[in-house]
Amino acid sequence: MTALQAMQAEDTSLPAPEESKPSPHRGLTWALAFSVAVHLGLVTLRFAAPETYNRVFADTPLEVVLVNARSEDKPDDAQVLAQVRLAGGGQVPDVSLSSTPLPPALETEAGTDISEMQRKIEALKMQQMRLLTQLKDELAVLSRDNAGDKVDSPDRQAREERKQQLARQLARIEQRVVQTQGAARKRYISPATKEVVYALYYDKMRRTIEQQGTLNFPESGGEKLYGQLTMIITVDSKGLLLKTEVASSSRNPLLDERAIAIVRSSAPFGEFNKKMRQQADQIVVVTRFNFSRDDTLETRMLAPDPDKK
Repeated sequence: MTALQAMQAEDTSLPAPEESKPSPHRGLTWALAFSVAVHLGLVTLRFAAPETYNRVFADTPLEVVLVNARSEDKPDDAQVLAQVRLAGGGQVPDVSLSSTPLPPALETEAGTDISEMQRKIEALKMQQMRLLTQLKDELAVLSRDNAGDKVDSPDRQAREERKQQLARQLARIEQRVVQTQGAARKRYISPATKEVVYALYYDKMRRTIEQQGTLNFPESGGEKLYGQLTMIITVDSKGLLLKTEVASSSRNPLLDERAIAIVRSSAPFGEFNKKMRQQADQIVVVTRFNFSRDDTLETRMLAPDPDKK
């Protein structure tokens, strides 16, 4: 064996060098680095430009606007995005876009305090008195006879016509004032009335009527009468019953008559206290009567009907 062959034999006996392999954590490292960079960028944007940050990440609701026309011209100041151009869109001043095709729902109120209506009535009375005073002052000025005017002068004739017109107006207003001042002050009690004194008075009145109706439950031919009806009850400051009116019948005339008799037999209900007398001469209560199957009478206050006032 020659020396060259011996060297070749030694080279084949040595192991071959291993090839370099990529690190298995290189992808994870790049992902973490990218995530850190993105978060650092967002944090920087958050503090450097907060308005831009809020605008980018704010929730944008989807609004749908229905139109019935289209145009080839784009609007000058569009307020919404659309699939087609609509000339004039966004150009109507003081007009807001509706987010629903349904009409606005009417607001409901649990009840109306009658004291607000009474305050308006008092304001109208004051306005009426001021008008009456103004008319009287004007009539007094016109009544001053100017010696320099001729009897048949146009100015004098105009003043006489104005005086007659004012006299007729004063007569009508004074008649209404007398009627208004002479009428009794009525207080309409409703579930929305907040004064405690009226609530206590009505509670006593209600318990008296219920007790009387339960003890004298309406009958006809030995059989009990059942049903519901609504009654308007007017009581004066001495607690005397002034008026009873069936606003909604039970469809049984005999039951309606027995309900009225029960209210009349329950009166008087007691005098008004000092605070009540200062505010009203009479109270008006709308009450629902329920003659139930357990042979008891239950009453419940209702809101007064404006047409009944």
